Amino acid sequence: MDFVPAHVVEELRGSHQLGIFLRVATSPALHMWFGINDIPAGFDSIDPSGTVYLGAGRLVGVPTLEVLVNGTADSVDFTLSGLDPATSAKALDSIPPVRGAAVHLGITTLDQYFQPMSDVIPIWYGTASHTGEQSPAVGTGQKATVTLSLSVVAGEATRSRAARSIWSSAHQKAISPTDKFCDGTSRLARGVQPTWTLGS
Repeated sequence: MDFVPAHVVEELRGSHQLGIFLRVATSPALHMWFGINDIPAGFDSIDPSGTVYLGAGRLVGVPTLEVLVNGTADSVDFTLSGLDPATSAKALDSIPPVRGAAVHLGITTLDQYFQPMSDVIPIWYGTASHTGEQSPAVGTGQKATVTLSLSVVAGEATRSRAARSIWSSAHQKAISPTDKFCDGTSRLARGVQPTWTLGS
């Protein structure tokens, strides 16, 4: 079975509507997609029974999503902007604890009725770190708006600052005993450029 269904691949080759879905495994779980209406959907192999994903509005920008080994466990922020202060305060009060919750981002194409053409295909995994709130200064006669954000790290370092992560030879050999790719990581930590080798 293909990771991305053949009919979705075919749709992606032409003019298509892309649905981007976010699932945060809090209790209760948060399900959002970057669109207007609420739609039913399920994450392939993660949430097969599915649920209703709330429309979070038009996605203005997609953060750069990276999965790094032996580098910085990057943090990305998913944001909702343009909220009035009362709505944002109500949203913050109703958010369950997020630290350490699994965050899955997935995509699928949408049909002519803006319904998912397949289960949501997970493409990125992270760990929720913390929420944030910003309110820029406004002039006389202007309405105040608030931006809420969810910071997610591409690893297990759920702190407000990016953290160094190391993947040692022992970690790699626990997965693949003959793989020597990480044998030089201790030398790299001392500032020596090792010669990287691949196991047979």
